[in-house]
Amino acid sequence: MEPASTPTTTLTEDVHQAALRDLPELVGEGRIHWGDDQRAQHGADETEDLVFMPDVVLEPESTAEVSAILAWAHGLGVPVTAGGARTGLSGGALPIRGGIALSLRRMNRILAIDTLNHQAVVEPGVITEELSNAAAEHGLMYAVDPASRGTCTLGGNLAENSGGPRAVKYGVTKDWVLNLEVVLADGTVIETGANTLKNSTGYNLTQLMVGSEGTLGVITRATLKLLPLPRHQALMLVPFSSAESACAAVAAIFQAGAMPSALEFMERDAVLLAQEFTGNHEPALGPDDAAHLLIEVDGFAPEDLMPQCERILPVLEAHGAGEVLFAESAAEMDALWFLRRRVGEAVKATSTYKEEDTVVPRGELPRLLHKIKALGAKNGFRSICYGHAGDGNLHINILRDDLDEVTWNDTLTLAIRELFAEVVALGGTLSGEHGIGYVQKNFMDLACSPAQMAVMQGIKSVLDPKGILNPGKIFPDPS
Repeated sequence: MEPASTPTTTLTEDVHQAALRDLPELVGEGRIHWGDDQRAQHGADETEDLVFMPDVVLEPESTAEVSAILAWAHGLGVPVTAGGARTGLSGGALPIRGGIALSLRRMNRILAIDTLNHQAVVEPGVITEELSNAAAEHGLMYAVDPASRGTCTLGGNLAENSGGPRAVKYGVTKDWVLNLEVVLADGTVIETGANTLKNSTGYNLTQLMVGSEGTLGVITRATLKLLPLPRHQALMLVPFSSAESACAAVAAIFQAGAMPSALEFMERDAVLLAQEFTGNHEPALGPDDAAHLLIEVDGFAPEDLMPQCERILPVLEAHGAGEVLFAESAAEMDALWFLRRRVGEAVKATSTYKEEDTVVPRGELPRLLHKIKALGAKNGFRSICYGHAGDGNLHINILRDDLDEVTWNDTLTLAIRELFAEVVALGGTLSGEHGIGYVQKNFMDLACSPAQMAVMQGIKSVLDPKGILNPGKIFPDPS
Protein backbone atom coordinates (compact mmCIF):
# COMPACT_ATOMS: atom_id res chain seq x y z
CA MET A 1 0.00 0.00 0.00
CA GLU A 2 1.36 3.44 -0.91
CA PRO A 3 1.96 5.74 2.07
CA ALA A 4 -0.72 8.33 2.75
CA SER A 5 0.51 11.78 1.82
CA THR A 6 -0.72 15.30 2.45
CA PRO A 7 0.72 18.32 0.64
CA THR A 8 2.96 20.39 2.91
CA THR A 9 3.04 24.15 3.19
CA THR A 10 6.04 24.84 1.00
CA LEU A 11 8.29 27.80 1.55
CA THR A 12 7.57 30.93 -0.43
CA GLU A 13 10.15 31.86 -3.03
CA ASP A 14 11.49 34.68 -0.84
CA VAL A 15 11.85 32.41 2.19
CA HIS A 16 13.38 29.67 0.07
CA GLN A 17 16.01 32.06 -1.23
CA ALA A 18 16.66 33.31 2.29
CA ALA A 19 17.11 29.71 3.46
CA LEU A 20 19.59 28.95 0.70
CA ARG A 21 21.53 32.08 1.65
CA ASP A 22 21.34 31.96 5.46
CA LEU A 23 21.19 28.34 6.59
CA PRO A 24 24.78 27.42 5.60
CA GLU A 25 25.95 30.10 8.04
CA LEU A 26 23.86 28.53 10.84
CA VAL A 27 24.48 24.82 10.25
CA GLY A 28 27.69 23.24 9.03
CA GLU A 29 28.27 21.76 5.60
CA GLY A 30 26.75 18.33 5.11
CA ARG A 31 24.07 18.90 7.75
CA ILE A 32 21.51 20.64 5.52
CA HIS A 33 19.41 18.31 3.37
CA TRP A 34 17.09 19.40 0.55
CA GLY A 35 16.98 16.01 -1.19
CA ASP A 36 13.84 13.89 -1.46
CA ASP A 37 15.35 10.87 0.30
CA GLN A 38 16.29 12.72 3.49
CA ARG A 39 13.06 14.71 3.47
CA ALA A 40 10.97 11.56 3.08
CA GLN A 41 12.91 9.82 5.84
CA HIS A 42 12.19 12.69 8.23
CA GLY A 43 8.59 12.96 7.08
CA ALA A 44 7.52 9.69 8.72
CA ASP A 45 7.67 7.95 12.07
CA GLU A 46 6.14 4.67 13.28
CA THR A 47 2.60 6.06 13.18
CA GLU A 48 0.44 4.08 10.77
CA ASP A 49 1.42 4.91 7.17
CA LEU A 50 1.54 8.71 7.34
CA VAL A 51 4.11 10.82 5.46
CA PHE A 52 4.43 14.61 5.61
CA MET A 53 7.46 15.99 3.80
CA PRO A 54 9.44 18.84 5.36
CA ASP A 55 10.98 21.41 3.06
CA VAL A 56 14.46 20.93 4.51
CA VAL A 57 16.19 18.77 7.12
CA LEU A 58 18.70 20.38 9.47
CA GLU A 59 21.06 18.52 11.82
CA PRO A 60 22.42 20.84 14.52
CA GLU A 61 25.26 19.71 16.75
CA SER A 62 24.97 22.23 19.58
CA THR A 63 22.56 24.35 21.57
CA ALA A 64 24.00 27.43 19.86
CA GLU A 65 23.07 26.05 16.44
CA VAL A 66 19.55 25.14 17.60
CA SER A 67 19.17 28.66 18.98
CA ALA A 68 20.33 30.23 15.74
CA ILE A 69 18.00 28.06 13.66
CA LEU A 70 14.97 28.89 15.78
CA ALA A 71 15.76 32.61 15.81
CA TRP A 72 15.95 32.52 12.00
CA ALA A 73 12.76 30.49 11.65
CA HIS A 74 10.91 32.69 14.13
CA GLY A 75 11.85 35.80 12.19
CA LEU A 76 10.38 34.40 8.98
CA GLY A 77 7.53 32.34 10.48
CA VAL A 78 8.92 29.01 9.25
CA PRO A 79 7.53 25.87 10.99
CA VAL A 80 10.06 23.77 12.96
CA THR A 81 9.38 20.18 13.97
CA ALA A 82 12.03 18.61 16.19
CA GLY A 83 12.68 14.88 15.99
CA GLY A 84 15.10 12.16 16.95
CA ALA A 85 14.75 8.49 16.12
CA ARG A 86 11.14 8.95 14.92
CA THR A 87 9.91 5.88 16.79
CA GLY A 88 6.77 7.68 17.99
CA LEU A 89 3.27 6.26 17.60
CA SER A 90 1.12 9.41 17.72
CA GLY A 91 2.57 11.37 14.81
CA GLY A 92 4.30 13.76 17.19
CA ALA A 93 7.41 14.18 15.00
CA LEU A 94 5.59 14.52 11.66
CA PRO A 95 6.24 17.92 10.01
CA ILE A 96 2.67 18.25 8.84
CA ARG A 97 3.06 21.95 7.90
CA GLY A 98 6.36 21.44 6.10
CA GLY A 99 9.15 23.83 6.97
CA ILE A 100 12.18 22.56 8.92
CA ALA A 101 12.61 19.03 10.23
CA LEU A 102 15.08 19.58 13.08
CA SER A 103 16.94 16.32 13.63
CA LEU A 104 18.67 16.17 17.03
CA ARG A 105 20.34 12.80 16.53
CA ARG A 106 23.84 14.37 16.28
CA MET A 107 23.44 15.84 19.79
CA ASN A 108 24.02 12.41 21.30
CA ARG A 109 26.54 12.77 24.11
CA ILE A 110 26.27 11.60 27.70
CA LEU A 111 27.92 14.68 29.18
CA ALA A 112 28.30 13.41 32.74
CA ILE A 113 27.36 10.63 35.12
CA ASP A 114 27.60 12.05 38.62
CA THR A 115 28.01 9.07 40.93
CA LEU A 116 28.15 11.28 44.04
CA ASN A 117 24.74 12.87 43.42
CA HIS A 118 23.19 10.09 41.31
CA GLN A 119 22.58 12.24 38.26
CA ALA A 120 23.23 12.09 34.54
CA VAL A 121 23.56 15.03 32.17
CA VAL A 122 22.65 14.14 28.60
CA GLU A 123 21.89 15.55 25.18
CA PRO A 124 18.56 14.72 23.51
CA GLY A 125 19.97 12.41 20.85
CA VAL A 126 21.27 9.82 23.34
CA ILE A 127 19.67 6.39 22.81
CA THR A 128 17.71 5.46 25.94
CA GLU A 129 19.35 2.06 26.32
CA GLU A 130 22.81 3.60 26.03
CA LEU A 131 22.14 5.74 29.10
CA SER A 132 20.76 2.72 30.99
CA ASN A 133 23.87 0.72 30.16
CA ALA A 134 26.25 3.56 31.03
CA ALA A 135 24.53 4.09 34.38
CA ALA A 136 24.64 0.36 35.13
CA GLU A 137 28.42 0.37 34.71
CA HIS A 138 28.46 2.63 37.78
CA GLY A 139 25.99 0.49 39.72
CA LEU A 140 23.19 2.96 38.98
CA MET A 141 19.84 2.72 37.23
CA TYR A 142 17.92 4.80 34.73
CA ALA A 143 14.72 2.78 34.69
CA VAL A 144 12.64 4.31 31.88
CA ASP A 145 12.55 1.54 29.29
CA PRO A 146 10.11 1.91 26.38
CA ALA A 147 9.78 -1.07 24.06
CA SER A 148 11.93 0.83 21.56
CA ARG A 149 14.62 1.61 24.15
CA GLY A 150 17.35 0.31 21.84
CA THR A 151 16.46 2.89 19.17
CA CYS A 152 14.43 5.70 20.75
CA THR A 153 16.16 8.81 22.07
CA LEU A 154 15.91 10.61 25.38
CA GLY A 155 14.70 13.76 23.62
CA GLY A 156 11.73 11.86 22.25
CA ASN A 157 11.12 10.28 25.65
CA LEU A 158 11.07 13.75 27.21
CA ALA A 159 8.78 15.12 24.53
CA GLU A 160 6.22 12.33 24.94
CA ASN A 161 6.74 11.58 28.65
CA SER A 162 7.49 7.98 27.74
CA GLY A 163 7.00 5.08 30.12
CA GLY A 164 7.57 1.38 29.66
CA PRO A 165 7.16 -1.84 31.62
CA ARG A 166 8.92 -0.67 34.77
CA ALA A 167 6.90 2.53 35.13
CA VAL A 168 4.62 0.71 37.56
CA LYS A 169 7.35 0.81 40.23
CA TYR A 170 9.76 3.46 39.02
CA GLY A 171 7.59 5.96 37.19
CA VAL A 172 7.67 7.53 33.73
CA THR A 173 10.11 10.01 32.21
CA LYS A 174 8.80 13.02 34.14
CA ASP A 175 9.68 11.31 37.42
CA TRP A 176 13.38 11.20 36.47
CA VAL A 177 13.90 14.78 35.30
CA LEU A 178 15.52 17.44 37.46
CA ASN A 179 16.38 20.19 35.02
CA LEU A 180 16.27 20.98 31.31
CA GLU A 181 18.01 23.32 28.93
CA VAL A 182 15.40 24.48 26.43
CA VAL A 183 15.54 26.69 23.36
CA LEU A 184 12.35 28.72 23.01
CA ALA A 185 10.66 29.57 19.72
CA ASP A 186 12.57 32.84 19.25
CA GLY A 187 15.95 31.25 19.98
CA THR A 188 16.15 32.25 23.65
CA VAL A 189 17.90 29.60 25.77
CA ILE A 190 16.64 28.93 29.31
CA GLU A 191 17.11 26.43 32.10
CA THR A 192 13.83 25.25 33.55
CA GLY A 193 14.90 24.33 37.08
CA ALA A 194 17.91 23.25 39.13
CA ASN A 195 20.02 20.14 39.54
CA THR A 196 18.55 19.47 42.97
CA LEU A 197 16.09 16.91 44.30
CA LYS A 198 13.88 19.66 45.76
CA ASN A 199 13.02 22.94 44.07
CA SER A 200 10.15 25.24 44.98
CA THR A 201 11.52 28.30 43.23
CA GLY A 202 8.83 29.63 40.94
CA TYR A 203 6.67 27.72 38.48
CA ASN A 204 7.64 24.17 37.58
CA LEU A 205 8.79 24.84 34.03
CA THR A 206 10.58 21.48 33.89
CA GLN A 207 7.39 19.49 34.17
CA LEU A 208 5.64 21.86 31.77
CA MET A 209 8.17 21.00 29.09
CA VAL A 210 8.13 17.24 29.68
CA GLY A 211 5.32 15.79 27.57
CA SER A 212 4.74 19.01 25.61
CA GLU A 213 5.70 17.22 22.38
CA GLY A 214 8.04 19.92 21.10
CA THR A 215 5.25 22.50 20.92
CA LEU A 216 6.70 24.83 23.59
CA GLY A 217 10.45 24.57 23.08
CA VAL A 218 13.30 22.34 21.93
CA ILE A 219 15.10 20.44 24.70
CA THR A 220 18.87 20.47 24.18
CA ARG A 221 20.13 19.11 27.52
CA ALA A 222 18.61 17.23 30.46
CA THR A 223 19.72 16.48 33.98
CA LEU A 224 18.20 13.16 35.02
CA LYS A 225 17.98 11.30 38.31
CA LEU A 226 19.60 7.92 38.80
CA LEU A 227 19.05 5.31 41.53
CA PRO A 228 21.09 2.42 42.90
CA LEU A 229 20.71 -0.54 40.55
CA PRO A 230 18.78 -3.60 41.79
CA ARG A 231 20.88 -6.39 40.30
CA HIS A 232 18.53 -9.31 40.92
CA GLN A 233 15.17 -10.10 39.31
CA ALA A 234 12.63 -12.90 39.28
CA LEU A 235 10.22 -13.24 36.37
CA MET A 236 6.93 -15.14 36.17
CA LEU A 237 4.81 -15.89 33.10
CA VAL A 238 1.25 -16.57 34.23
CA PRO A 239 -1.47 -18.02 31.95
CA PHE A 240 -5.20 -17.38 32.39
CA SER A 241 -8.17 -19.00 30.66
CA SER A 242 -9.97 -15.63 30.75
CA ALA A 243 -8.39 -12.35 29.65
CA GLU A 244 -10.72 -10.40 31.94
CA SER A 245 -9.66 -12.55 34.90
CA ALA A 246 -6.03 -11.74 34.10
CA CYS A 247 -6.90 -8.04 34.14
CA ALA A 248 -8.84 -8.42 37.41
CA ALA A 249 -5.80 -10.04 39.05
CA VAL A 250 -3.73 -6.92 38.45
CA ALA A 251 -5.36 -4.65 41.02
CA ALA A 252 -5.59 -7.55 43.48
CA ILE A 253 -1.81 -8.02 43.37
CA PHE A 254 -1.31 -4.48 44.65
CA GLN A 255 -4.11 -4.85 47.19
CA ALA A 256 -2.13 -7.76 48.60
CA GLY A 257 0.78 -5.41 49.29
CA ALA A 258 3.01 -6.49 46.43
CA MET A 259 5.00 -4.02 44.34
CA PRO A 260 6.24 -5.67 41.13
CA SER A 261 8.89 -3.89 39.13
CA ALA A 262 6.88 -4.79 35.99
CA LEU A 263 3.43 -6.22 35.38
CA GLU A 264 2.56 -6.75 31.72
CA PHE A 265 -0.60 -8.07 30.05
CA MET A 266 -0.64 -9.95 26.72
CA GLU A 267 -3.72 -11.54 25.26
CA ARG A 268 -3.36 -14.78 23.34
CA ASP A 269 -3.22 -13.25 19.85
CA ALA A 270 -0.47 -10.85 20.97
CA VAL A 271 1.70 -13.76 22.10
CA LEU A 272 1.00 -15.75 18.94
CA LEU A 273 1.88 -12.84 16.67
CA ALA A 274 5.10 -12.17 18.59
CA GLN A 275 6.08 -15.84 18.42
CA GLU A 276 5.47 -15.96 14.67
CA PHE A 277 7.33 -12.69 14.12
CA THR A 278 10.39 -13.70 16.16
CA GLY A 279 10.39 -17.39 15.27
CA ASN A 280 10.51 -18.18 18.98
CA HIS A 281 7.60 -20.47 19.86
CA GLU A 282 8.58 -21.04 23.47
CA PRO A 283 6.84 -21.18 25.81
CA ALA A 284 4.12 -23.11 24.03
CA LEU A 285 0.59 -21.81 24.61
CA GLY A 286 -1.97 -24.15 26.08
CA PRO A 287 -5.28 -24.54 24.23
CA ASP A 288 -7.15 -22.66 26.98
CA ASP A 289 -4.64 -19.84 27.49
CA ALA A 290 -6.56 -16.67 26.71
CA ALA A 291 -4.02 -14.24 28.17
CA HIS A 292 -0.79 -13.99 30.14
CA LEU A 293 0.59 -11.74 32.81
CA LEU A 294 4.35 -11.21 32.82
CA ILE A 295 5.33 -10.28 36.38
CA GLU A 296 8.79 -9.16 37.47
CA VAL A 297 10.07 -8.41 40.96
CA ASP A 298 13.51 -7.03 41.73
CA GLY A 299 15.86 -6.55 44.66
CA PHE A 300 19.41 -5.96 45.79
CA ALA A 301 19.99 -9.54 46.94
CA PRO A 302 18.65 -12.94 45.80
CA GLU A 303 16.85 -13.42 49.10
CA ASP A 304 14.79 -10.29 48.41
CA LEU A 305 12.89 -12.00 45.59
CA MET A 306 11.05 -15.05 46.87
CA PRO A 307 9.09 -13.25 49.61
CA GLN A 308 7.70 -10.94 46.92
CA CYS A 309 6.70 -13.89 44.72
CA GLU A 310 5.08 -15.65 47.67
CA ARG A 311 2.90 -12.60 48.26
CA ILE A 312 1.74 -12.65 44.63
CA LEU A 313 1.14 -16.36 44.04
CA PRO A 314 -2.02 -16.74 46.21
CA VAL A 315 -3.60 -13.81 44.36
CA LEU A 316 -2.95 -15.48 41.01
CA GLU A 317 -4.45 -18.73 42.24
CA ALA A 318 -7.56 -16.93 43.53
CA HIS A 319 -8.10 -15.46 40.05
CA GLY A 320 -7.91 -18.78 38.23
CA ALA A 321 -4.36 -18.63 36.95
CA GLY A 322 -2.82 -21.72 35.37
CA GLU A 323 0.61 -23.13 36.08
CA VAL A 324 3.13 -20.35 36.67
CA LEU A 325 6.34 -20.48 34.63
CA PHE A 326 9.37 -19.15 36.51
CA ALA A 327 12.25 -17.97 34.34
CA GLU A 328 15.21 -19.66 36.01
CA SER A 329 18.10 -18.00 34.22
CA ALA A 330 19.03 -14.67 32.73
CA ALA A 331 18.68 -16.20 29.25
CA GLU A 332 15.12 -17.33 29.98
CA MET A 333 14.23 -13.89 31.33
CA ASP A 334 15.70 -12.22 28.27
CA ALA A 335 13.73 -14.55 26.00
CA LEU A 336 10.43 -13.67 27.68
CA TRP A 337 11.15 -9.94 27.62
CA PHE A 338 12.28 -10.19 24.00
CA LEU A 339 8.91 -11.70 23.11
CA ARG A 340 6.98 -9.02 25.01
CA ARG A 341 8.96 -6.14 23.50
CA ARG A 342 8.40 -7.41 19.95
CA VAL A 343 4.59 -7.47 20.10
CA GLY A 344 4.27 -4.00 18.59
CA GLU A 345 6.57 -4.83 15.69
CA ALA A 346 4.72 -8.10 15.16
CA VAL A 347 1.38 -6.33 14.90
CA LYS A 348 2.77 -3.81 12.42
CA ALA A 349 4.20 -6.61 10.28
CA THR A 350 0.79 -8.30 10.18
CA SER A 351 -1.45 -5.48 8.99
CA THR A 352 -1.94 -1.74 8.73
CA TYR A 353 -3.18 -0.81 12.17
CA LYS A 354 -4.16 1.97 14.54
CA GLU A 355 -2.78 1.90 18.08
CA GLU A 356 -4.70 3.49 20.91
CA ASP A 357 -2.64 4.13 24.05
CA THR A 358 -5.44 4.10 26.60
CA VAL A 359 -4.92 4.28 30.36
CA VAL A 360 -7.45 3.77 33.15
CA PRO A 361 -7.23 3.13 36.89
CA ARG A 362 -5.93 -0.43 36.96
CA GLY A 363 -9.04 -1.74 38.71
CA GLU A 364 -11.03 -0.77 35.59
CA LEU A 365 -8.94 -2.84 33.17
CA PRO A 366 -11.52 -5.67 32.90
CA ARG A 367 -14.22 -3.18 31.86
CA LEU A 368 -11.91 -1.52 29.35
CA LEU A 369 -11.00 -4.85 27.76
CA HIS A 370 -14.67 -5.87 27.61
CA LYS A 371 -15.54 -2.57 25.89
CA ILE A 372 -12.94 -2.88 23.15
CA LYS A 373 -13.95 -6.44 22.34
CA ALA A 374 -17.62 -5.41 22.22
CA LEU A 375 -16.79 -2.54 19.86
CA GLY A 376 -14.85 -4.92 17.64
CA ALA A 377 -17.78 -7.31 17.47
CA LYS A 378 -20.17 -4.47 16.64
CA ASN A 379 -17.98 -2.81 14.00
CA GLY A 380 -16.28 -5.84 12.48
CA PHE A 381 -12.67 -5.16 13.42
CA ARG A 382 -10.00 -7.28 15.14
CA SER A 383 -8.00 -5.91 18.05
CA ILE A 384 -4.78 -7.08 19.67
CA CYS A 385 -4.43 -5.91 23.28
CA TYR A 386 -1.33 -5.83 25.44
CA GLY A 387 0.43 -3.36 27.68
CA HIS A 388 1.53 -2.15 31.05
CA ALA A 389 -1.31 -3.55 33.13
CA GLY A 390 0.37 -2.59 36.39
CA ASP A 391 -0.34 1.08 35.75
CA GLY A 392 -3.57 0.58 33.80
CA ASN A 393 -1.99 1.31 30.42
CA LEU A 394 -3.49 -0.90 27.70
CA HIS A 395 -2.21 -0.70 24.12
CA ILE A 396 -5.14 -1.45 21.81
CA ASN A 397 -4.05 -2.31 18.27
CA ILE A 398 -6.90 -2.24 15.76
CA LEU A 399 -5.94 -4.18 12.63
CA ARG A 400 -7.20 -3.18 9.24
CA ASP A 401 -7.02 -6.69 7.77
CA ASP A 402 -9.55 -6.52 4.88
CA LEU A 403 -11.68 -3.60 6.09
CA ASP A 404 -12.87 -1.32 3.28
CA GLU A 405 -11.98 2.37 3.07
CA VAL A 406 -15.26 3.64 4.53
CA THR A 407 -15.09 1.32 7.53
CA TRP A 408 -11.40 2.05 8.14
CA ASN A 409 -11.58 5.84 7.80
CA ASP A 410 -15.10 6.71 8.96
CA THR A 411 -16.78 3.95 10.94
CA LEU A 412 -13.61 3.21 12.88
CA THR A 413 -13.19 6.86 13.86
CA LEU A 414 -16.63 6.77 15.46
CA ALA A 415 -15.79 3.52 17.23
CA ILE A 416 -12.54 5.00 18.60
CA ARG A 417 -14.47 8.04 19.84
CA GLU A 418 -16.88 5.70 21.62
CA LEU A 419 -13.91 3.83 23.11
CA PHE A 420 -12.29 7.02 24.38
CA ALA A 421 -15.59 8.19 25.86
CA GLU A 422 -15.72 4.95 27.85
CA VAL A 423 -12.07 5.37 28.88
CA VAL A 424 -12.81 8.84 30.27
CA ALA A 425 -15.97 7.56 31.98
CA LEU A 426 -13.83 4.93 33.72
CA GLY A 427 -11.59 7.69 35.10
CA GLY A 428 -8.92 7.30 32.44
CA THR A 429 -7.48 9.39 29.65
CA LEU A 430 -6.48 9.23 25.98
CA SER A 431 -2.76 8.53 26.22
CA GLY A 432 -0.56 6.98 28.85
CA GLU A 433 2.84 7.35 27.19
CA HIS A 434 2.58 7.90 23.42
CA GLY A 435 1.30 11.47 23.49
CA ILE A 436 -1.53 13.13 21.57
CA GLY A 437 0.45 14.35 18.58
CA TYR A 438 -1.36 14.37 15.27
CA VAL A 439 -3.57 11.28 15.33
CA GLN A 440 -5.37 11.83 18.66
CA LYS A 441 -5.79 15.60 18.70
CA ASN A 442 -9.39 15.60 17.50
CA PHE A 443 -10.43 13.50 20.50
CA MET A 444 -9.07 15.99 23.05
CA ASP A 445 -12.55 17.40 23.73
CA LEU A 446 -13.44 14.10 25.40
CA ALA A 447 -10.69 14.39 28.01
CA CYS A 448 -10.20 18.15 28.45
CA SER A 449 -12.75 20.82 29.24
CA PRO A 450 -12.90 24.06 27.24
CA ALA A 451 -11.31 25.81 30.23
CA GLN A 452 -8.41 23.34 30.26
CA MET A 453 -7.89 23.74 26.53
CA ALA A 454 -7.94 27.53 26.86
CA VAL A 455 -5.20 27.39 29.53
CA MET A 456 -3.04 25.14 27.34
CA GLN A 457 -3.57 27.32 24.27
CA GLY A 458 -2.73 30.39 26.33
CA ILE A 459 0.58 28.84 27.42
CA LYS A 460 1.32 27.92 23.81
CA SER A 461 0.63 31.46 22.59
CA VAL A 462 2.96 33.00 25.20
CA LEU A 463 5.89 30.66 24.53
CA ASP A 464 5.34 30.32 20.77
CA PRO A 465 3.39 33.41 19.63
CA LYS A 466 3.93 32.72 15.93
CA GLY A 467 2.97 29.05 16.25
CA ILE A 468 6.10 27.74 14.54
CA LEU A 469 6.95 24.91 16.97
CA ASN A 470 5.53 21.56 15.86
CA PRO A 471 2.33 23.11 14.53
CA GLY A 472 -0.82 21.06 14.03
CA LYS A 473 -0.29 18.89 17.12
CA ILE A 474 -2.24 18.35 20.37
CA PHE A 475 -4.94 20.95 19.70
CA PRO A 476 -8.02 19.89 17.69
CA ASP A 477 -8.54 21.11 14.16
CA PRO A 478 -10.90 24.11 13.96
CA SER A 479 -14.46 22.92 13.40
